[in-house]
Amino acid sequence: MKKDAKKTASELLTLFEGKDNIASVTHCATRLRIELKDDRVIDDKAVTQVDDVVGYFAKSGQHQVILGTGYVNKVYEEFAQMCAGKTEENQVDGPKEPLNFQQVTKMISDIFIPIIPVLLATGILMGLRGLLINGFGLQIPENIDQIFSVLTDTAYTFIPVLVCWSAVKKFGGSPIIGIVLGLMLVSPILPNKWDVVNGLVDPIQFGLGSLDLTITGYQSSVLPPLFLGFFAARLEVKLHQVIPVILDLLIVPFLTLLTSLLLGLFIVGPLLSLVESGLTNFVLAALQLPYGIGGIVYGGGIQLLCAVGMHHTITPIIVSLYTQTGVDYINPLGSAAIAGQLGAGLAMVMLQKNRVQRGKMIPALIPALFGISEPVMYGLNFPKIKPFLMGCVGGAAGGAFAGVIQLAAKGTGASMLPGMLLYLDGGLFPYLMVLAISVGVAYVGTYLLMRKEPAEA
Repeated sequence: MKKDAKKTASELLTLFEGKDNIASVTHCATRLRIELKDDRVIDDKAVTQVDDVVGYFAKSGQHQVILGTGYVNKVYEEFAQMCAGKTEENQVDGPKEPLNFQQVTKMISDIFIPIIPVLLATGILMGLRGLLINGFGLQIPENIDQIFSVLTDTAYTFIPVLVCWSAVKKFGGSPIIGIVLGLMLVSPILPNKWDVVNGLVDPIQFGLGSLDLTITGYQSSVLPPLFLGFFAARLEVKLHQVIPVILDLLIVPFLTLLTSLLLGLFIVGPLLSLVESGLTNFVLAALQLPYGIGGIVYGGGIQLLCAVGMHHTITPIIVSLYTQTGVDYINPLGSAAIAGQLGAGLAMVMLQKNRVQRGKMIPALIPALFGISEPVMYGLNFPKIKPFLMGCVGGAAGGAFAGVIQLAAKGTGASMLPGMLLYLDGGLFPYLMVLAISVGVAYVGTYLLMRKEPAEA
């Protein structure tokens, strides 16, 4: 039966006591994220029984309704129309209370969610290039290979533009200011960061008394544009409040860009670049611990973050790792975690003796094959707890294997079956082994634990 996004949105809005009870609404790749004025009225069980809702939970004042990739966008559009003026983009004043950890991670997540599809597309293009060269043995002419480089390298080279744009938009500023500020950070007038690192060019030198400052571009950086996007947006909002209307159009963009750029080039950028580099080195060291310890921790634990909607906060680290090393060590570990949930869910399906109920359960498995774990995790595994935990064990087992052999993808963004494209330059068979181990361990463990308690739909 065809999904009806308008019907789903209407039923959810009714259960959340109408638009007057909605404080804000946004969405990520698979979930509708709603903040309410009054949380006491919600019937958790009724929300999960709405057609096409895969799962639901509330965390730190935010209600997350799992709808699945693609469909969530349609439901969000209908829901936002029904709650005109309640979308989070219109909430420019920010939280009225001090931020807690959950709110901070949500902000970071919301900034990177719009960027993820671009990174995913770039990862697939990297895989296609590897398929043509290594899979089919094609000799790509230099001019065509240059076009491929434009397709695969641009998003990561200029990711400060994407991050700055998204951050400014998130915090209530003008997106065009975010774009221009991001472009300034990677201006070709500034020495390219990687050329400076490789000794090909010298940075711009500034002497301030006994202090020597070196200025470079911020190609492939994440943390500096993230902070500067926040700063520029908040500064712009404040300036709009104090600058006379007659001067607003001229003065506000000028002061916002000038202040933000100088702050970025001379203070925030250098400091956060050191933090970013240190964080990247720390994560790399953790992933290279003996006996696959790093892989065990990530492969077994990332779905715990996913269960509370915080998994996207790891995206800045993944991007930083890839832009600084040229490979993605986290990709096989993330795929192992998803494969673990798939294996546990498959066991739950096989344990279900009722053919009708089994038929209803099978569709929850399919998105996991393409890197979306929420349907199987919330629809089949999490309600029984034990299958979810065995899925995490399966992810840890696959992550351990990946960690021991130091498996890394030659691109980033795709996982599970689409992720195979990222290993055509090498490592495809080990990657398939990671998936097989994760699925197998989770399947066997779940089957043994749940065989006396058959799964229900």
